[in-house]
Amino acid sequence: MVLASINPNFALLPGSYLFAAVAKKTADYKAAHPDKKVISLGIGDVTRPLPQSVIEALRSAVDDMAHEDTFRGYGPYEGYDFLREKIAQEDYVSRGANISADEIFISDGAKSDCGNIGDIFSADNVVAVCDPVYPVYVDTNAMAGRAGVYDNAREKWTKLVYMPCTRETNFIPEIPKEHCDLIYLCFPNNPMGTMIDAPTLKKWVDYARSEGAVIFYDAAYEAYITEDLPHSIYEIEGARECAVEFRSFSKNAGFTGTRCAFCVIPHSLKVNGSSLNEMWMRRQATKFNGVPYIIQRGAEAVYSPQGRLETKALVAYFLNNAKIIRDGLSEAGFEAYGGVNAPYIWLKTKGGQSSWEFFDSLLEKAGVVGTPGSGFGPSGEGYFRLTAFGSESTTREAIKRITEAF
Repeated sequence: MVLASINPNFALLPGSYLFAAVAKKTADYKAAHPDKKVISLGIGDVTRPLPQSVIEALRSAVDDMAHEDTFRGYGPYEGYDFLREKIAQEDYVSRGANISADEIFISDGAKSDCGNIGDIFSADNVVAVCDPVYPVYVDTNAMAGRAGVYDNAREKWTKLVYMPCTRETNFIPEIPKEHCDLIYLCFPNNPMGTMIDAPTLKKWVDYARSEGAVIFYDAAYEAYITEDLPHSIYEIEGARECAVEFRSFSKNAGFTGTRCAFCVIPHSLKVNGSSLNEMWMRRQATKFNGVPYIIQRGAEAVYSPQGRLETKALVAYFLNNAKIIRDGLSEAGFEAYGGVNAPYIWLKTKGGQSSWEFFDSLLEKAGVVGTPGSGFGPSGEGYFRLTAFGSESTTREAIKRITEAF
């Protein structure tokens, strides 16, 4: 009997995906304690309704599909021009970044793009990731064979370059001393909620250009920036030659269940003479049939005057939750970071507890779920992430429980 072989890299993946593990432990606790109300500040899923302008655009697009003259079938692999042109003008040109519509690719999520971008790079590239880091960056490179073998003792992949983000570095990665080919940066940061300034980001662009490296810049949370800081890496001189940027409608407009995002790949970004813009287009045309017309019309509404007001109100709502969490934790004697330019709060566990010990303690004592920092990387041990995406009432209740329990 002949058996098919599988991708051996999948067999190297340790355990389960972080958020699946959190969900499993939470479900088990709820089953064992059906009388207790559990509040989740763990997975970063929004809880507010879609903006009214988006709802109206979605309804109008549904009506379009009911008439022969406005019906749409397969759309462009790279997205409809009506959305790409709005993005280019409103998100980039208006901020002094020279990005055109044909450098923008509409997708079903920044998570998908961050994981799929590796398709156009070989397995022998040296990959650098922040530590702690959004798990998708690490796991998808491991699946592609770019991470080596998982070292259980050190809780690290052997071929990845880890860039520690600690209190000593102000939770910002330092430039690697070794050569790297592919570099993942996420600002505002998930999970630590920290932000990078323009001079520091310029150093990363200069490093990438000097090394012939490509930066994957995840800006999914740029709408949460409240200070005078760069919203896009393309605000930095030279970034068009070395960076791919990822954006999402999930956390500013509530599209977590609607699915729409985009990535930017400038025409001037080339590797050994090959255009990454053209290669990505080739990849998308083969593996992706585009985001539905109805959804893209909803995303377009985000850029209307009313849509702008409504999304700003959504972001302000979650930032207020972040302030409630950070202030409450600080008053309770926790070390807390983030929550100013991001919807995430990064806190130090108490009493020398490990991240997972604190998870269990928080769930048992307060009935509150968060995410263990060690799940984001070795430097996350002893830390914990809370999100600001709940309702204001449940957020206040969660912090009340935490302060009373600790």
